[in-house]
Amino acid sequence: MSWPPQSINKSLPDAKSIFFNLPKPTPCLPHVFLTAISLLFFISSTKRNPSFVKFLPFVSSDRRRFLKIPSMSHSGPPFATPQALSDWLKPRLPSDSLASWGVKPGTKNVHNLWLELSEGETTIVDSSPPLRTVNVVTVRVMGKDDLILVESRQQLSDGSFRDRFRPLSEKMKPNETVEEAVARAVKEELGSVIDPGSVRIVPGSYIKKLEERNSASYPGLPVRYILHSVDAWVEGVPEEDFCTDEQEEYQDLNGTMELEKAVSVRKHFWKWVSSDSLRS
Repeated sequence: MSWPPQSINKSLPDAKSIFFNLPKPTPCLPHVFLTAISLLFFISSTKRNPSFVKFLPFVSSDRRRFLKIPSMSHSGPPFATPQALSDWLKPRLPSDSLASWGVKPGTKNVHNLWLELSEGETTIVDSSPPLRTVNVVTVRVMGKDDLILVESRQQLSDGSFRDRFRPLSEKMKPNETVEEAVARAVKEELGSVIDPGSVRIVPGSYIKKLEERNSASYPGLPVRYILHSVDAWVEGVPEEDFCTDEQEEYQDLNGTMELEKAVSVRKHFWKWVSSDSLRS
């Protein structure tokens, strides 16, 4: 059953009379004081926490994958001197293997391994034989017509040459992200022909895999490579075959002159190849 419409104006009291007939509020000092304190707390909290008033930066899924590598012991070298390292290795490796280090063309010597350990780039597990573990970043520099830049060979400080035929790669430093390692690797190995800051990692190209094999640098010492691979565009890379000079890989530790005794890379030789021709 519906009710007959009634006048709203008649059923409501006069708005003006309501306004003027309301009792005036009595100021309450504690309430005013608490309100002021709450307002000050709100303002100060907003200032202390910028994220309260600002949007957090967007982090892409690719960025989240570039995690820092597990921290290696960097409080000091596990062996005080290269000789101490050599003495530790002798009973654990075949004598002919250790004797070939730095003598056989393309190999490195005990001083190189000691520097790697001192810089935290390498760890060694005391097994039989010992196992060397290295985190390596691999940068597949992209070129025209689906070509990939590879290092065909290296010239070492002892005058010997070492065949490579692999993309640009570099050992990672402790607590270094993949992005940081990529920028450093490109600067160290291509810096003599390109400008810094010209590297763009291809989104979604990051791949991580594990490889174990015999080391060409240290015969008889097995190595486990944790490979972090990305594709990248690098501006200014020559389109023809070229070579670059290597920047100093290590700093002289405590003036020990161990750098002079280590075998180092002097030149890198580069060429463009089809992506299908790369070794798996």
